[in-house]
Amino acid sequence: MSDLLIRNARLVDGRVVSIDIRDGRYARIADASDVRTPEQEAADVLDADGRLVTESFVNGHMHLEKVYTLPMVGDEALGAYTAGSMGGAMTSIELASAVKRQYDRSWIEPNVRRALDEAVRYGTLHVLAFVDVDTTAGLVGMESVLAVREEYRGRVDLQVVAFPQDGLIRDEGAAELCEEALRMGADVVGGIPWIEHTDTDAYAHVEWACSLASAQGRRVAMLVDDSGDPSLRTTGMLAEAMLRHDLLGRGVACHARALGTYPEPSLLRLIGLARRAGLGFVSDPHTGPLHLPVRRFIDEGLPVALGQDDIEDAYYPFGRHNMLEVAFLAAHLLGFLSAVEQRHLLELVTTRAADVLGLPGHRIHEGNPANLCIHDQERVVDVLREHAAPQWVVRDGHVIAGG
Repeated sequence: MSDLLIRNARLVDGRVVSIDIRDGRYARIADASDVRTPEQEAADVLDADGRLVTESFVNGHMHLEKVYTLPMVGDEALGAYTAGSMGGAMTSIELASAVKRQYDRSWIEPNVRRALDEAVRYGTLHVLAFVDVDTTAGLVGMESVLAVREEYRGRVDLQVVAFPQDGLIRDEGAAELCEEALRMGADVVGGIPWIEHTDTDAYAHVEWACSLASAQGRRVAMLVDDSGDPSLRTTGMLAEAMLRHDLLGRGVACHARALGTYPEPSLLRLIGLARRAGLGFVSDPHTGPLHLPVRRFIDEGLPVALGQDDIEDAYYPFGRHNMLEVAFLAAHLLGFLSAVEQRHLLELVTTRAADVLGLPGHRIHEGNPANLCIHDQERVVDVLREHAAPQWVVRDGHVIAGG
């Protein structure tokens, strides 16, 4: 007997199938007309009634301990970050740092729970969660997120990044705090090398992170080149360091907005280098006026995803932890409007995003973990248009939201 049977499930390729789930995995995916005998019935049955079923959603970039802090920060940092060519991005980060002097678990943890409740509601079950660790924030944000992670285990998977938001060379002592955060339970070594004052310091920042990740068998995730300055080159620094430290396929570059301003020869060199290193990319086009050349990267076969990035903080005033909403916004900002491009948008928040984060088997396929969403609409275009909460959210074969 299956644990869960989903009847009349419409897959993205148009097939209508029955999905048997046993022991948290897809046990059998068969044509919907395939007749089942009584002894093959499941403990629980859901009828999708021909509506679309997709993999659950993956958020490739989220500043989790900062959610809902915009009222504490004010609009000055927001204005500096989103203006023009994003030349004020560094200033924005410096202004936003003020809120970290008020960090306290008593208000951070409820905010994180609220964001994760929204994640479950909208079927976002995997998150790359950046948490500031520096001499201003200390380890308070990390302690908060790690505590809440345990509460949500089995519902939302958090890959927690020890993130030196204010730099390493600029912020003496941040490296030691990040190393302590890893000992506490953080998963990923973070970085933001472009914020350093010189290329030499940026190189040292990247080298520290990749050396540490290699020594501890971890992944690395960085915010790179987050400004409209074509001279910024920390994305290439990251890819080169991944090659030096044998981190092939274990790195993520978030934002990389400057790449959209690169001249063609520079972009081609970066693409080739990223391919060699297996570097994945996450773009958040809704949180700033510049963005990674996502279409080009898809055409080049590079791993690329979308991220929520922020929820009502110093860098973005909206957000619901709804990756369909992120994909809907990206459809307009990136010009992804055709039927083929609509499918790409879904992939950028499901299967392609899972590839960027190194999540194995995140596809509706026999033998893989059964993490999926059953939507209220039949067509991809309608799912994107409505960007509504799924009718049902299934985690490891069990319904955890909707109904």
